[in-house]
Amino acid sequence: MSLPYGYLVTVGLLAAGTLLTLAAPRRPRPLAMLNFRLGVVVNELPFVALAWLLAATVLALAEGDLAAPAAAAVAVAALMGPGAGLGVVAWRGGRALPAVRRAMGTVPVARRLPYGRILFRPFFRRRRAVERIPGLTYGPAGRRNLLDLYRHRSRPTGAPVLIHLHGGGYTAGRKNSQSLPLLHRLAAEGWVCVSANYRLSPQATFHDHLVDAKKVIAWVREHGPSYGADPDRIVLAGSSAGAHLAALAGLTADDPAFQPGFEPVDTSVAAVIGLGGYYGPYDEADPRTSPFAHVRPDAPPFFIVHGDHDTLTPVETARLFAERLRAVSTRPVVYAELPGGQHAFDLFHSLRFEAVINAVDAFAGSVLTQRRARPWSGPRAVVRS
Repeated sequence: MSLPYGYLVTVGLLAAGTLLTLAAPRRPRPLAMLNFRLGVVVNELPFVALAWLLAATVLALAEGDLAAPAAAAVAVAALMGPGAGLGVVAWRGGRALPAVRRAMGTVPVARRLPYGRILFRPFFRRRRAVERIPGLTYGPAGRRNLLDLYRHRSRPTGAPVLIHLHGGGYTAGRKNSQSLPLLHRLAAEGWVCVSANYRLSPQATFHDHLVDAKKVIAWVREHGPSYGADPDRIVLAGSSAGAHLAALAGLTADDPAFQPGFEPVDTSVAAVIGLGGYYGPYDEADPRTSPFAHVRPDAPPFFIVHGDHDTLTPVETARLFAERLRAVSTRPVVYAELPGGQHAFDLFHSLRFEAVINAVDAFAGSVLTQRRARPWSGPRAVVRS
């Protein structure tokens, strides 16, 4: 009897994805990119990968493909090798909640995670209680100046606002693609959430990107109340390049150089959240295109979250940026490293991202509540977790 080649392909793909997830090589660059593309799903959804492996094994057994001794040995090796590796991946994902709770210090972070959703509906991001209003225009650049708005179907008023800026290296990406579990969770809790496009290079420049981010804030200031938003309680978040852009926008509030035609508009935000962000210079020849160049004592509160196995945006840069902020800013700076976390950990309902969402919820709620009432009760220093 010949070996079951279809089964071997399945096992090989899962083994490669698991190995790359556990090893997380950063060099050479093509291998780092392969690691990200092949390993991101395995890293965030190990239970799905394990179910796929078990289903393939059961099917091969039912069809008699594993009757031969050699084939049976392959099946045993698959279950003991990739299967054990996936168990380690899941264990590392489970360590995210303790990590973010340590980073938040005395600010309580919910311990409960939606395990049913994580196990059985990790790809399903919508919630029945949430209404999405797509394609709202905030600027003149066509589809690159569109945003989607999420709110509870009960249409609350005076709601805090989360603005999210997508990643993609400033050359790709779109709204309604990243951090959707976060947007839907907060919208279900009564927030108004915004996911925005912005102009991309090479057609757009660094200046264009930052102007667009500020135009989104200005749009919320002007039009947010008609959708139930409180324009004085805006939290700005971003993923990857979007975190870079969010950090820059938060650190250059009200700078007229980046607000052509709307200079008087208040573009300050209550807090900034960076998810797997890049914080180096946009242009290597111009250090002013890095958030490092704009750190100041009155910077808004920051919550920076990064995976310690990120092969695309090195964790060292995020760590250094958090330390630089803490050395200068008088506001809260919270930094959490996610054990085993790869780039783009915010795509699915995973153990890791659901833990991050719990922490974002606690951080944003505490900042908005305490900014006028009393000093921040969280950690007074950067916490590596």
